[in-house]
Amino acid sequence: MKVKKRPTGGTGKPRFNSVEEYLASVDPTKARTLRSIIDFILTEFPELEAKISWNVPTIHRKGKYVVGLSAYKHHLTFSAFSPRVIEEFQGRLGGYVVFKNCFQVPVDWEIDKELVRDLVVARLAELDAEAARRN
Repeated sequence: MKVKKRPTGGTGKPRFNSVEEYLASVDPTKARTLRSIIDFILTEFPELEAKISWNVPTIHRKGKYVVGLSAYKHHLTFSAFSPRVIEEFQGRLGGYVVFKNCFQVPVDWEIDKELVRDLVVARLAELDAEAARRN
């Protein structure tokens, strides 16, 4: 019997077609935390949508990236897709491992709803400013 493997796109990792597929591929603790973050953002900002981009869950507004999430072995990553937003929030991200566009959170993170809400608001404001400059 031949087993059909999911396409990998050459990366060796499976390609996901939906957020649900991605969440089903990670352990339950990571999936629960990611689902909580996604659900919180979509409840607070109903104009946004969740989908797979770059083979990870992302939150979009009209095709523009707002937030990206991904699971790793020992942490989750929250991306604001913006060095400026991450820089603006440096003081509030002191307890996290921070990179240029993202920061790491524990796999069982008790979501800092105020921080997540403020990051999304800041990223949306940045996208609005970029759109205004183009027009």
